[in-house]
Amino acid sequence: MQENGGPGGAVEHGFPHLAIVRASITALFRRMSADGIRAYATSLSPADAAFDASDDLHLGAQRVASAVVRALRLPDARMVVAFRPMEEAAAVELTAGPEYFIEVNDRFRTHRRDLAAALSHEVAHVLLHRLELAFPDPADNEILTDTAAAYLGAGWLLLDAYREDALTHQRFGYLTPEEFGYVLAKRAALLGEDPSPWFTSPQAYEAYVRGRALADR
Repeated sequence: MQENGGPGGAVEHGFPHLAIVRASITALFRRMSADGIRAYATSLSPADAAFDASDDLHLGAQRVASAVVRALRLPDARMVVAFRPMEEAAAVELTAGPEYFIEVNDRFRTHRRDLAAALSHEVAHVLLHRLELAFPDPADNEILTDTAAAYLGAGWLLLDAYREDALTHQRFGYLTPEEFGYVLAKRAALLGEDPSPWFTSPQAYEAYVRGRALADR
């Protein structure tokens, strides 16, 4: 999963991928059925995603990974999380399972609040791999993965990882913040679950409101 931003970096805004986002939601319904989607009615909780300095690094990472797996309803998938220097935020090795290896950027050793966000994208890759759901274009597949993570209850963390101020410009994933907001609003309309109280980033909440306005229209 890519990570955008840093000091002086730019964060893309608006709805440039909206057509693929909508196609992704349609593809999820066709592959999983409406009843299958409704099985994901409860999102990953902020408490289950929490990972602070008092946690043992590896045990804590495994705990958070297991919580993301449960949220995305992959009960027999075991995630092994390893830290290493890398340009991306995280990457997963897709195999037949049941054990999957996720590598995450070394910076999550200390910047722990966003680890669950990175893991939500990678575990969504595993879910789509098992569902054999993919688009022909690899770039579209990354949009599909972000959309699936958000629509199925774990990807609100990807939006909450968005922060933009005078010193920091950070965004995880491939959707813009507003597109994440759009997907989360579509989920909220279907399942009646409002994610807005969970946002710790004011910019994430504002992006959710902008995305919800488009979804409402």
